[in-house]
Formats: sequence, structure tokens, C-alpha cells
Amino acid sequence: MTNNSTRRRFLKTAGVAGVAALAGCGGGGDGGDGGDGGMTETDGDGGDMETRLSWHAGGTGGTYFPLSNEFKTVVEENTDFTLNVQSTGASVENVGSLASGDADFALIQNDIASFARNGEGIDAFQDNAIENLRGVATLYPETITVVTLADTGITQLSDLEGATINTGDLGSGTQVNALQILESVGISDFTEQNASFSQAADQLRNGDIDAAFVVGGWPVGAIEDLANTNDLVIVPISGDNRDAAKEDASWFANDTIPAGTYTGVDEAVETIAVQAMIATNAEQPEQTVESVTAAIFDNVDDLSIKTDFISKDSAQDGMSIELHPGAAAYFDA
Repeated sequence: MTNNSTRRRFLKTAGVAGVAALAGCGGGGDGGDGGDGGMTETDGDGGDMETRLSWHAGGTGGTYFPLSNEFKTVVEENTDFTLNVQSTGASVENVGSLASGDADFALIQNDIASFARNGEGIDAFQDNAIENLRGVATLYPETITVVTLADTGITQLSDLEGATINTGDLGSGTQVNALQILESVGISDFTEQNASFSQAADQLRNGDIDAAFVVGGWPVGAIEDLANTNDLVIVPISGDNRDAAKEDASWFANDTIPAGTYTGVDEAVETIAVQAMIATNAEQPEQTVESVTAAIFDNVDDLSIKTDFISKDSAQDGMSIELHPGAAAYFDA
């Protein structure tokens, strides 16, 4: 059994790796909107050869990583920048990387962005506001999917009492959301496991866990793979459970996983969602952010992931933090 104080300690510990470097970076102040953004190499004559930007994504089994690689393609085809896309533990870790300057851009959840910028919500950011965090654009709903296998007998959230649950990578937005939901619906007696989406799927196959929380735009690759080899059950977050979660966390929105999204799941499943967003830091030059933003949103037709949601018109829906001037210049043009 993992009690509430222990779960909060998990979150606090998880935040240390991503946020510990703040004392030596721009996290303690606005830091201005100038700076050197990215890394420029020079040739022997002192001329610029290439400007590279670090883009932190998420686990390879989710949506962040493949979508980030599509962003890499359009940015590199339409600007002089190259993007180094890195797999990470996602939102909380990515905030720390942006704050320290290890990342120039990153994908994070809009709720985690708000927690970080305002120094509240989870222990990793409590009274430690990430003041140089800036928004670029929101992208798509990140559906919260509670996955189990048919032979566990779990069909509703109350069945998770006493279960072994993978709540996502330690310190990730997935873990934050999972623990919020479990607390809201009154599930307190459970054993917590922490691993990526892909590892969680293997844990389910092997019977090492009873259920897993996955946060990402459907269809999530790791869930698709699992559904192709196992009888899958997606546990709904609906009715009173949905109302309780939304009452405790205002950033949750109603969402539905359509019938047929995953093999064997023939009926729509009600759940909730947060928003995925692109973030940067205040030190990125305005022109850098404007160029990267324009490359993505002027070339949405070249993307294949989440194209029903990603658009210039909706890119400020759910924006939870201050916009970077470079992004504002693009969207206000």
C-alpha cells in the first residue's frame, strides 16, 4: 500500500533531478527574452556552420516522441535550424530542462506548465516557481487512459482498490494526473509502480501490474501494440468519478476515446484530458521562437499525427502560462 504522504514524496523526489539546477540558471528570474538560444558551431574561419536546438519530447511509446520528430522534419525543411529530439521522462523533467537551459523547446502538459510557472500544485515546484518558463502553443487533448486486461476483472475505477498500478514515469505529468485522479475518487490502498508507457504494456502482459495510467493523444502506440496481442479493457472515468476529478483539478476537460480506436474496444469510452503544449524559456531569442513556431504552424499539412487538433486557430486554447514574445509575434501577425 502506498499512502498519500509517500506518493507526495515520490513527486518531490522526481522533481529534484529536473529542477535542482535552477539555482544556477534563469529559473530564479525572468532572465529576459534575449540570450543565445540553441548552439551555434563555427568553421575554422569563424563563419556559422549550423545552429542546433535541443527539443525534449517524452517516452518513445507515447505521442510526444513521434510528433516531435515530425516537428523536427518541418523545422529543418523550413528554417536554418536543426533539432536534436531527445526521449525523456516528459513534462516535469522537461520543465527542469527548460529552466536550466538543457532544452530549448519541450513538450509538456498545460497543467504541469501552470504548476511550474506559479510554484504550486506539486512538491517539485512548491514555492519554487520556474519564472523563465514560457509558452509557445497548445497542440491537442492528452487523453487520460486507464488500461487493464480482461482477465484482471477490473472494469471501473473502484476496482483499483488494492491493485498494483503503474502511474507513469516517476515525476512525469502522467504520474501527477494519475495520483490526482486516484485521490479524487477515493482510491487509497494500492501499490504504485513507475515506468514508461512501453514498459507498462510489458508489465500488463506479464501480469506484474493490474492496470496502468497512460496520458497521451489517442491512439497511443504502446496501447495499440498491447491491444493487438491481448484482450484490452479501458476503464472509464465518467459520471461521479469524472465530476470529482474535475472539481479537484480545473484543468481536466471531458474527453471520449472513440469506439474502434484500439482493437477489441468496440464502444466509446468516456474519460478526461489535459492539453499538450510546446514550451520554451525566456532566454530564447524572439526570432528563434518565431521561426520555429512559423515552421510548424505554416506546415501543419505536412504532419500526420494529431492533425485533427493542431492548428494556428486553436494554438492558444488552454494556454496556461505567459506566451513567449516570439510566439506572440507569429500568432498576432
